[in-house]
Amino acid sequence: MPIVAFQDVRKSYQMGLHTVEALRGVSFDVDEGEFLAIMGPSGSGKSTLLNLLGCLDRPTTGSYLLGGEDVSNLDDAALSDIRGTRIGFVFQSFNLIPQLSVLENIEVPLFYQGVAPHRSRERAMEMAKLVGLENRVGHRPFELSGGQQQRVAIARALAGDPLILLADEPTGNLDSKTADEILDLLQRLHGAGKTLILVTHEERLGRMAQSLLRVQDGLIESHTRKTCVA
Repeated sequence: MPIVAFQDVRKSYQMGLHTVEALRGVSFDVDEGEFLAIMGPSGSGKSTLLNLLGCLDRPTTGSYLLGGEDVSNLDDAALSDIRGTRIGFVFQSFNLIPQLSVLENIEVPLFYQGVAPHRSRERAMEMAKLVGLENRVGHRPFELSGGQQQRVAIARALAGDPLILLADEPTGNLDSKTADEILDLLQRLHGAGKTLILVTHEERLGRMAQSLLRVQDGLIESHTRKTCVA
């Protein structure tokens, strides 16, 4: 059974007297352990798609199954719980808390999950090692490079062992060398069995993914799956 399944999802917004259809009947699925890239020009619907995948918004019609559960019509409290336990977010701007150390930033989702402090600290250290920052755990974000900050963000996203990892333009604020390092890390996570969904405008990133979903004018233009990743 797919870990993510969209079934005829539509999303519309009321703009004054006008109704804007951001998504116009989108259906696709993502298998466990799959690496999917979502691409499309500005206004194509990919940001709306990301918001729905991350349970930051609800479909107007249609259904979204996450881990076999229909999350389309859950209330705000239930959606918040889903975001905190089943979805890991990685943003272009990192979104780290400047007053907290690397280790404390990684621990944030575990705090909201009610994980015991000693276990939270152990888990955060495991994630810091995973992304190669075990020697920087006491540093604040401003003491780190952009690539290191993104590694912290990825470690934080993974800390709660989410069902899916959502990355929104994760290399957008990085130089090409650092971007390559982050992409290598994402590829290693995919190789370890993590389900990744990446939203990007960069063709190079799209080619690296196992599957590529192109959206245009609120519709799926194409959805291709590779047998292997070059």
